[in-house]
Amino acid sequence: MKRILITGANSYIGTSFEKYMKENYPDDYQIDTLDMLNSDWKDYDFSGYDTVFHVAGIAHQKETKENAYLYYEVNRDLAIETAKISKNAGIKQFVFMSSMSVYGLDCSDELINLQTPTHPKTNYGKSKLEAEMEIQKLTDKDFTVSILRPPMVYGDGCPGNITKLFKVVRKVHLFPTIKNERSSITVEKLSEEVKNIIDECFSKIYLPQNDTYMCTYDILRKQMMKENVKVLFISIFNPLINILIGKQILITKVFGDLKYEK
Repeated sequence: MKRILITGANSYIGTSFEKYMKENYPDDYQIDTLDMLNSDWKDYDFSGYDTVFHVAGIAHQKETKENAYLYYEVNRDLAIETAKISKNAGIKQFVFMSSMSVYGLDCSDELINLQTPTHPKTNYGKSKLEAEMEIQKLTDKDFTVSILRPPMVYGDGCPGNITKLFKVVRKVHLFPTIKNERSSITVEKLSEEVKNIIDECFSKIYLPQNDTYMCTYDILRKQMMKENVKVLFISIFNPLINILIGKQILITKVFGDLKYEK
């Protein structure tokens, strides 16, 4: 039985991964979770685990000058310290949950791959990339570092941007018929990918995504039909929206294209 420690309790991805593994592979993996909200976690015995899956971090918050330091304390420094403790404890693999945000793109006509330059623009993206770079320095023949850069993650109870968009449309009952393509991944698919990465135990960067690109209009329409919410889908604003894509941040994130290479 392979032993996995999830560092970061009550995170959406960590909790979903634990549930997925216990439901599908109850006899093959032991899953434990470590709360990192206070310094007590440093006294925890990491020895005996095969893999640490680090999901602790700050996301889905409005960035301000006042909270900028938190991104580097939590997303960078905490991750690096956890990786060092893991290595010193003899753990074989450290899986770090990074983000597509390290590329710094809100939309792009070019497909993103591992050769695409990283150029994060937000504190979230910068802190994730800086953590990646330092953690990778720990890699050796006895310590594997696996890094995931998932695109938008969604699923039941997800706290991310797509859920916020659903809430808005439930209130206004209007949405444009713009057709776009974005990489995304369901939390179930991401959990499956993490399981496979743990089984492979390779030091590399992964760009997981669904088999097909997501269209914001299509996924919202299906969700509203599922909830029996009446929405008027209109095209009158499409020309204006197309002009604003790449110029206005919110419009760009909702309606622009942003894709990993398949």
